[in-house]
Amino acid sequence: MVADRSYTPPPATEADYLAMLDATGMGRGVLVQISVNGTDNSYMLTALRHNSDRLRGVAVVDPSIGASELADLHAAGVRGTRLNVLFGGGVGFDGMETLAAKVAPLGWHLQLLVDARQLPELMPRLTKLPVPVVIDHMGHMPADLGVDHPAFVSLLTLVRDHGGWVKLSGAYRIDPQAPTYPAASAFAAALVAAAPTRCVYGSDWPHVAPPYAMPDTGWMRNLIGDWIPDPEVRHLVLVDNPARLYDFTA
Repeated sequence: MVADRSYTPPPATEADYLAMLDATGMGRGVLVQISVNGTDNSYMLTALRHNSDRLRGVAVVDPSIGASELADLHAAGVRGTRLNVLFGGGVGFDGMETLAAKVAPLGWHLQLLVDARQLPELMPRLTKLPVPVVIDHMGHMPADLGVDHPAFVSLLTLVRDHGGWVKLSGAYRIDPQAPTYPAASAFAAALVAAAPTRCVYGSDWPHVAPPYAMPDTGWMRNLIGDWIPDPEVRHLVLVDNPARLYDFTA
């Protein structure tokens, strides 16, 4: 683990993750490199290679990475790279354009762990990138600020008008009102209404460093039914959209 990490997570094994997917009815999963491991993606890559049909990955890489190493990551099942300015150990935005240019030929995306209140300033850069942008945790801003907040409006604009994506995840990180998370649920509903083909679901398991109470993974999964009552749209978010974004075969 990197020295400047923001937290030390509890153990979470490959078997634990697969058991969680099975318990919540998920046939496929996407592993996102945890910030505490920096650019050492080896633990994630081992799990990807063991489950090549079921899992994909989002890596953390240095902007100086070479084409050969990127090709190796792609062969292992990586389909994106994560930029993170909220937790120590992540790669920030300074090299965003450089990374985007390097991963574009592979069809990857950039996943951003960012507070949406930074989006108005970032939008001119994000909309010029040659790759899709995926925003983590519905914008990772306090949900009680509401759907009319300028930052959330920027997020809606990014996914609706500029080809961005958003993960319907981490409700417990942006709303303390467990177990229904009403303010976060309003965010989710607004995002799905704005861009149903640009939303994907994420469990955020194993819920490292929760800012409020530890969530119930199964309960969080079941909230999807409340957020997206239309079964056809739910199928988009849970099956079709992630198949496109993460390059799963039918």
